Amino acid sequence: MLKDKDSAAIVGVKDLSRARAFYGDTLGLEETPDFGDQVAMYKTGQTVLCVYPTEFAGTNKANAVVWGVGDELEAIVADLAQKGVTFEHYDMPDTTYADGVHTSGDFRMVWFKDPDGNILHLNSGD
Repeated sequence: MLKDKDSAAIVGVKDLSRARAFYGDTLGLEETPDFGDQVAMYKTGQTVLCVYPTEFAGTNKANAVVWGVGDELEAIVADLAQKGVTFEHYDMPDTTYADGVHTSGDFRMVWFKDPDGNILHLNSGD
């Protein structure tokens, strides 16, 4: 039924203006201009990310959005760090942590939060 349908990530935020600065300027996503002032839509690869205001922003304690960035992970992490993004450190079995990056075997992972505390995740998958 849904296996051939596209899906999109949706993230609740408290302040849409602040979120636009983070997702647009800090993360470098391009906003789709035809959604008005109540919702921000960003093209990200072949999908979209919807950002909308809600009183429940940041209450999810799990990943809200994940990007598989392949071998670009470290370069993206360095760029985000220069823009003031701080990275989460999670203790996980058989995983090391250095410079914001968790490594388990050949797989590398990074977590950080948007201004409302939504957990965003990058990994070395494609």
